[in-house]
Amino acid sequence: MATVVTYSNDNQRRFSKQKTITAATTLTPADTGKTILLPAVGKAITLPAVGDSAGVQFKFIVQAAVITTSWTIAATTAKIYGQVVEAGLVQLASAETTMTLVKTSKATFGDWLTLECDGTNWYVGGQFSVAGSFTTA
Repeated sequence: MATVVTYSNDNQRRFSKQKTITAATTLTPADTGKTILLPAVGKAITLPAVGDSAGVQFKFIVQAAVITTSWTIAATTAKIYGQVVEAGLVQLASAETTMTLVKTSKATFGDWLTLECDGTNWYVGGQFSVAGSFTTA
């Protein structure tokens, strides 16, 4: 009788759940559950359409102070709702299309957002340490 041994590499599995963005990117439902790492130079990120995204969720973490270009995270329609705490104050998102993580060292190390879709809307939550580091439109 042959014995089958399988190996699991937890570090490799964890790494596959992260995605570093270095160019303008359109996320897909296949990226669900990933932590999106955001380095210092911002780019444009487009979310998948809500109708294709029921149950899709992302977490975004700022890896360094955003210095020269802001990060933008955009939905295809005005479907972003929720709230983000920014320097102790609540910033509301109500039927928004775009969220901006502001440059000039406002969005900084460890700031984060989560987004989850129910197939109709995107719901945002997060925490930012500096006033003026997060805006919606």
